[in-house]
Amino acid sequence: MRPLYNDGVKSAQAATRDYVLSLNAEGAPILSVFGGKITTYRKLSEAALAKIAHFLAPTQGNWTAGVPLAGGNFPVADVAVLIRALKIRYPFLSDYTCRRMTRAYGTEAPAILGAARSDADLGRSFGAGLTEVELRWLMAREYARTAEDVVWRRSKLGLRLSAGEIAAIDEWMKAKGPEA
Repeated sequence: MRPLYNDGVKSAQAATRDYVLSLNAEGAPILSVFGGKITTYRKLSEAALAKIAHFLAPTQGNWTAGVPLAGGNFPVADVAVLIRALKIRYPFLSDYTCRRMTRAYGTEAPAILGAARSDADLGRSFGAGLTEVELRWLMAREYARTAEDVVWRRSKLGLRLSAGEIAAIDEWMKAKGPEA
């Protein structure tokens, strides 16, 4: 969901699609973000930090401009190379799982899979290539707390999993807790 900023226009179609940052500094500071697009996330992030900078330790300019996202430190043209390398290192993985893991985690995929030599080394399989080791990674590194976090917010695996499989993921995550 992307809440649009109410800039007084008569219809939602006429509302600005640009982001608007609103800082309420009375008491604990609260920064509200309205609008924005996924393609402007870095500019939005830098603008948000600039808005709250005096509450934080000093930073150095637009430091995110050339910094890749975690696992994204490779040329886009090398995706096929990474997929092949993952398949060679983990031959027991399906082609689909190698593609999905590379597209989701890039160069971090081998760190998630570790020293696994078989499907059994990845722990429980929840369907659509999602395993216990990946869930542990998501909980520890991306702070996923529910199945909904995993299958809808961090992926679209919910399109491939049954309601029962999603419920099993949620039960497993609740049983393991945040320290999984």
